[in-house]
Amino acid sequence: MSEPLRIAYSPCPNDTFVFEAWAHGRVPGAPALDVTFADIDVTNGMAERGEFDVLKVSYAVLPWVLEEYALLPCGGALGRGCGPLVLTREAGDPAELAGRTVAVPSERSTAYLLFRLWAAAEVPGGVGEVVVLPFHEIMPAVRDGKVDAGLVIHEARFTYQNYGLHCLADMGQHWESTTGLPIPLGAIIAKRSLGAERLRELAEAARTSVRMAWDDPQASRSYVLEHAQEMDPAVADQHIGLYVNEFTAGLGEAGYAAVRGLLTRAAAEGLVPPLGPDALAFP
Repeated sequence: MSEPLRIAYSPCPNDTFVFEAWAHGRVPGAPALDVTFADIDVTNGMAERGEFDVLKVSYAVLPWVLEEYALLPCGGALGRGCGPLVLTREAGDPAELAGRTVAVPSERSTAYLLFRLWAAAEVPGGVGEVVVLPFHEIMPAVRDGKVDAGLVIHEARFTYQNYGLHCLADMGQHWESTTGLPIPLGAIIAKRSLGAERLRELAEAARTSVRMAWDDPQASRSYVLEHAQEMDPAVADQHIGLYVNEFTAGLGEAGYAAVRGLLTRAAAEGLVPPLGPDALAFP
């Protein structure tokens, strides 16, 4: 028996839903997994240090890691109507963010790239100071006036009204309206040193695990809720419904166009290094 592959993904419902069957050895012929749970900002750093065999990361970190890792064509998160939001205490106009302080969950996140591309188009003169805060601290910081605005992701789409906050702008809506492409959020990557045959096996295992989760949603229920960090089960279901979709089963032409489009635009703004022509190619 070979050693289990070391994989790290977030405890968010979309990841636990996708990987539950594989993590519990129910995907026929798939290699065993040694699972570590970590927020995506942590897994981005793991990828930059080359620490795990397989990782869920932000698409935004790909330009720094694709020499060592390959992008798997499935298992990740893209979609429509699921982009990050900029939240404020009062309803207003995006131009009012000029020179203001904005909290973000990471500067190596897809959300951050989408935010900077949006701000370049919609905030004359640009925003002011950008402060990195843990995801769960952002909405309280906006509510309490510690920052002028906050960039939030995932389940915050469903809960920000509980903090009395307003959605100033939807980054995904801006991206979709200007490109027509789905929103690239999280990617699954695996070490190129595993070899082309093993990488293809991993992609097939991820795809099968997704399909098994769709075929029997109740099978993953306890695993999802166990790791959902006290999330309301109804919110967990919304989360899965939004982030696990046809692009999770396979990026396809539109998915790859979205990823390359995001990283090309971000490189043009000096936010990431440029991609090589074959950087996203899968063996």
